[in-house]
Amino acid sequence: MDRIPILKMGPYLLVTIQVDLYDRLALNLENDLISMVSKTEAKGVLIDISAVSIVDSFMGRILGNIASMSRIMDAETVVVGMQPAVAITLVELGLTLQGVHTALNVEKGMELLQDLIGLYGGSNEDEEGEPDDRND
Repeated sequence: MDRIPILKMGPYLLVTIQVDLYDRLALNLENDLISMVSKTEAKGVLIDISAVSIVDSFMGRILGNIASMSRIMDAETVVVGMQPAVAITLVELGLTLQGVHTALNVEKGMELLQDLIGLYGGSNEDEEGEPDDRND
């Protein structure tokens, strides 16, 4: 059975989708990702769709579901790398991807995740209780 790899990077999960998703693969990704959020206690999920050329209403709904379920499990979701044609298609289909944060690329997406987790998830202090100045 086909699977999309899910990588753990610190408190984040990174998913890079390299193929256009068919329905079964999208459902597998949804299940696998939510299981990984639970298992790893991830605080953020970054989904890179820069290689995806087609997002239909089903895939849009899956991305929204992932964001909603992740948020319930105390993790934020950011989708990055959306192609202009994909954004146009989503708007034309009337899909707003509620609850899904977006960024242009992985670097900006990681910055956004750090900001979101800092806003909602706790302090910016390191283990010794000192303020974390990495975001300055």
